[in-house]
Amino acid sequence: MAATSTHEESFTPSLPPRKYDVFLSFRGEDTRKNFTDHLFAALVRHGFSTFMDDTTLGRGGEIEVELVKAIQLSRMSVIVFSRNYAASRVRDGALMNP
Repeated sequence: MAATSTHEESFTPSLPPRKYDVFLSFRGEDTRKNFTDHLFAALVRHGFSTFMDDTTLGRGGEIEVELVKAIQLSRMSVIVFSRNYAASRVRDGALMNP
């Protein structure tokens, strides 16, 4: 019986380096001081590098640019839905940007 061999080439797409394991997307006025703060603390405590925007990011276009960068540098996004989450135009635009 003849021996056969298969040659498999390993292809790994070039992905940008990731700074964060998790990007938290939430409506600050709805959940920042309660659920999202607790979720952030639990993720960090369990060793996940987590991005949660704070009040130092600014407003309008400036914050949108920073959020898009953070999303692109994250492995995954966790969305904390709340009553007013969809009203945030910044979140809508940031999450739709590839």
